[in-house]
Amino acid sequence: MRPNSALLALVLVAGSVAAAQPALTPVLKAAVKASTRSPANIARDRYRHPVETLSFFGVKPTDTVVEIWPSGGWYTEILAPYLSAHGTLYAAGPDDKGLAAVKSKQSASPAAYRSVRFATFPAERGATPVPAGTADVVLTFRNVHNWRFGATDQTQTAFDQMFAMLKPGGTLGVVEHHLPEMSGTIEEARSGYMKRSSVIGYATKAGFKLAGESPINANSRDTHDYPKGVWTLPPGFADGDRHRARYAAIGESDRMTLKFIKPK
Repeated sequence: MRPNSALLALVLVAGSVAAAQPALTPVLKAAVKASTRSPANIARDRYRHPVETLSFFGVKPTDTVVEIWPSGGWYTEILAPYLSAHGTLYAAGPDDKGLAAVKSKQSASPAAYRSVRFATFPAERGATPVPAGTADVVLTFRNVHNWRFGATDQTQTAFDQMFAMLKPGGTLGVVEHHLPEMSGTIEEARSGYMKRSSVIGYATKAGFKLAGESPINANSRDTHDYPKGVWTLPPGFADGDRHRARYAAIGESDRMTLKFIKPK
């Protein structure tokens, strides 16, 4: 059987995805099984593939990691215990409200969250930013569309600041709702999805180099064309009970997983 040419091309971007993945360490697997994780978040592992995703981005337990806009703290629940012994985790949010969930988790489980520090992102004058040139890895999960289509377009500022906080040779890992390039009448603004070319464009302008990408979080069942956008699918179910079984069968959104490097 001949390999799927599209998948082969994807794997060969800037080298083999398989070759780029470090071993799936017991420490990372243990963090995914941490007792401090909520059952609701654990139920979403089959859609978000945390072990494979963090392994692809090369996150090590000794790293200084920045999680951008952690919101409810889905990935924080994994990253905090993973980095608790030898690493540092910056939870970087827009304001105190955006960091409230992580602060609550830290209060409830101080040992698991002892590596966590807090910073403002995007950082304006007078805010507490992630110190420039200190991060080994910056991670952002499903945030680019929020920066692009919020009250103001913060996208390029966000990528520029992520570039600044990384050490030379550091990694930016991006997971984002994926809108196919040939999307017809589906718009990024209305749908909540972003085109791969758009994300790469912002990252490249900031100075990043695309180092690889993976189909880990892709979902071929996602048709991308819902009246209420990506929020129609789980876990949002923006249409309520209308066609809920159909959307549940599709699962969570089709997502691109892109790895960028800050040149040395």
